Amino acid sequence: MPDADDTLTNALRRRIIDGEFAPGTRLSEISLAEKLGVSRNTLREAFRVLSEQGLIEHVPHRGVSVASPGVADVVDIYRARRYVEPAALAAGSPLHPAVTAMREAVEQGESGLEARDWRSVGTANMAFHDAIVALADSPRLERLFRDIAAELRLAFLEIDNPEALHAPFVTRNRALLETFLEQGGPAAAAELQDYLVLSERTVLGAFTRLRHD
Repeated sequence: MPDADDTLTNALRRRIIDGEFAPGTRLSEISLAEKLGVSRNTLREAFRVLSEQGLIEHVPHRGVSVASPGVADVVDIYRARRYVEPAALAAGSPLHPAVTAMREAVEQGESGLEARDWRSVGTANMAFHDAIVALADSPRLERLFRDIAAELRLAFLEIDNPEALHAPFVTRNRALLETFLEQGGPAAAAELQDYLVLSERTVLGAFTRLRHD
């Protein structure tokens, strides 16, 4: 059973990646502890864990703020993704139980696209990639990828055009799943490498436009 610190950390993590606290938002220890009904020591421990996960940052003389990923962070996130995801897919079996989660994520993304619900599309996309990593049957890799994905969600929150960010990858997820099922892991992994390069370029392009507006 998780202790209070774990529960609080997970709750704050979810609120951050859902956009309740925007990137760069200052988190007042006093007011947040009072609002959540926890001690400041408990909140500090949650902050410590979230800082290790890259979701908050301690700024000298300013306190704690939600992390605001920059271009260098995005480049490093995608570098890590290219190491982890294609390897999991290349060695994965189309008979693995995680394939069910991949299918469900693809269908959720397609439903979200039809409804133009970009938050649902974004959530489905990350669920699809979570399922790819689950093919490796490694809890440690899954924990690592959850942290990477959470940082990426923060980067997504800074971009004001979610349709351009997410819509093109709904059909790509379907195509990647079909390649994996019909041609096997190595072929799908090669396709995923190109997919991740395009995704990185899309995010970096959006960041560049933001900084010139």
